[in-house]
Amino acid sequence: MTSFREGEHIAIRFNALGFQTFILKYSTTPDVFPTAQMELAASIAVIRKNAAEWHVNPDKIVLAGFSAGGHLAASLGVFWNRKLPGGPKCQGKTFSLAPEGCMSRDIKPNGLILCYPVISSGEFAHEDSFKKLLKDRYDQLHELMSLEKQVTEKTPPSFIWHTFEDTCVPVENSLLFATALRQKKVPFELHIYQPGEHGLGGANEETINSTGWGIQPECQNWIDMAATWVRNL
Repeated sequence: MTSFREGEHIAIRFNALGFQTFILKYSTTPDVFPTAQMELAASIAVIRKNAAEWHVNPDKIVLAGFSAGGHLAASLGVFWNRKLPGGPKCQGKTFSLAPEGCMSRDIKPNGLILCYPVISSGEFAHEDSFKKLLKDRYDQLHELMSLEKQVTEKTPPSFIWHTFEDTCVPVENSLLFATALRQKKVPFELHIYQPGEHGLGGANEETINSTGWGIQPECQNWIDMAATWVRNL
C-alpha cells in the first residue's frame, strides 16, 4: 500500500521550504517487482526532460521514500545503472530500468531521503514487504532485493532517519544501508531518534492517522534537517 500521510503533507512541507515537489502514486499489490521501479525511473526521466519548463534543477533531483517506499527509492539508487533479471517472459534476459530512448543517466537520482526504510531482506527484514514485492520470484530475487548488499560507489548520497523504538521495520535496516554507503565512500547523513514507532510521516499534527496517533515532537525536525542537506548537495 501507499500512505496518503506520507505523500501530499510531506510535499507541501518541502514546497514551503522552497522546493519543487512531485508525488508518485506507484503501483502496489497485486503488481510486483519491477513495476514500481520502472514507474519511478520513468518519472525521473520525465521530470528531467521537462526541467526547464517546470523550473527544476536537473542535477538536483532527490527521491524521498517512507518504509516500503524507502526501499523503492533506494532500489533506484542502487539499480539505476544496472542490468536486472527479467520476469518469466524474458527467458532469462536482463533489462534496464531506463525507459526506451533514455540513458541510465536520465533516471539517476542525485540524492535519496530514506525515512524508516525497508532495506534488508536478511535477519532484520520486514518479510511481508518482500513477499508482496516478489511473490512467485521470492526465492530467485530475495537476495538481490537486500539493498545494503547492492550499494556501489555510484549510489547517490543519502539522508536517512529512523527510530530506535521501531518494532515494525527494525532500525538495523538504516544502519546496514549507512554502513554500506560508508564502505563505498558515499556521503550520507544518518539520524536515529530514540522514541517513535513506525510510520510517523511528519511526526506532527498534519500527519496523524485517523485515530490521532503519530505525533512525536522529538522527530519533527527531520524535514528541516533534510532540507539543509539537500541544499548542500
